[in-house]
Amino acid sequence: MVSFLKALVYGAGGFVVVGMAALVALQERLVYVPVLPGLARAYPITPARLRLDYEDVFFRSSDGVRLHAWFVKQSPWKPGPTVLFFQENAGSILNISNCLYLTIMMQKLHCNVFMLSYRGYGESDGYPSQHGIIMDAQAALDHLIQRTDIDTSRIVVFGRSLGGAVGAMLARNNPDKVSAIILENTFTSILDMAAIMFPFLKWFIGSNGPKGPKILNYFVRSPWSTIDIIDKIEQPILFLSGLRDELVPPSHMQMLRSKAIENNRDCRFVDFPNGMHMDTWYSGGDRYWRAIQLFLDQYVPEIKECNISCKVGEDKGKFPAVKSPCARTSASTRK
Repeated sequence: MVSFLKALVYGAGGFVVVGMAALVALQERLVYVPVLPGLARAYPITPARLRLDYEDVFFRSSDGVRLHAWFVKQSPWKPGPTVLFFQENAGSILNISNCLYLTIMMQKLHCNVFMLSYRGYGESDGYPSQHGIIMDAQAALDHLIQRTDIDTSRIVVFGRSLGGAVGAMLARNNPDKVSAIILENTFTSILDMAAIMFPFLKWFIGSNGPKGPKILNYFVRSPWSTIDIIDKIEQPILFLSGLRDELVPPSHMQMLRSKAIENNRDCRFVDFPNGMHMDTWYSGGDRYWRAIQLFLDQYVPEIKECNISCKVGEDKGKFPAVKSPCARTSASTRK
C-alpha cells in the first residue's frame, strides 16, 4: 500500500513537472495562434469582398519588422473617429466573424477602421512576442498620427481578448495620442489564464486562486498583465463584457474595471447576459452598438467649432496638418 502511494505521489509530481516544462517551452505557441488548424496563413477574405473602400498599408516596426494592416475608410468620406482595432490571439484579422463585425461597425459607427496584423500574422513578417507586438501597436498608432486624411484627435483603440491587453498597453503609453479605449472580453493576465487552462498548475502560476510558490510567473515571456497597468490609463474606458464567455471568465473584466476606477472616473461598464467570447457583439444586438455610440458621443465627439477648418480638409479629403486650438483637452487635463 505504501509503495502504491509513493508511486502515485511520484507520478503526480512527474506529471506536474512535465506540464510545467511544456508550458515554459511552448508558451508562445499557446498564446499566439496566427494560423488556425486546417487553414492557410493567407487572408481568407479581404475588405474588397465586403465592398468596402480600403488600403493595403505596409510599414515597419521600430525594430525593422515589416508589418501589414488594412485601413478601411468610410464611403462616402466624411469626418469621423478612427478605430485602431486589435484582434484576438487566433487567426487572421479578417476571419468570418470579424468580416461581419467590420461591416456592421462601419454602418453603425460611421468610422474608419485600421486593422493591424501582428508580427507573424497574416502578411506581417517576424514572430509574435509581447515585446514585439507592443512595438507593432506603437508603429500602427504612429502611422495613423502621420496621416492627413483622418482626424488624429479622434483615434479610439479597440481590443478584444488579447487585443485588449495590446490596446491597454498602447493607451497607457500614449495618453495624448489615444482619445479613448474600448476593451471587450479581456483577461487580467496571461498568468491568470494559464492557471485556468491548466488547473493542475494553479499553485505555481497566476495572481489569483490558491496560494502557492507561483514560480512559473518568472518564466512566462508574454505575461500581458493588464491588471497591473489598467489603473494607469488616463483616457476614458468602455468595458464590454459577455457574461457567458467560455474562455475568459467574466470576473476578469470586473476585476479590470474595479482596478481602473481607482484612478479613472471616466469608465463605463456594459455587460451582455448571452455574450460569449467572440459573439458578444452579435448576441448584444443594437444594445451593443448603442453602448459604443453613446461612449463615442460623450468622449470622442465631433468638434463643431472646427467646422470651418475641417471643411477645408473635407474639400480635399484631408484634415489640416496643424491641429486647431479647439481640439479637445487631453485626458490628463480633463481630470
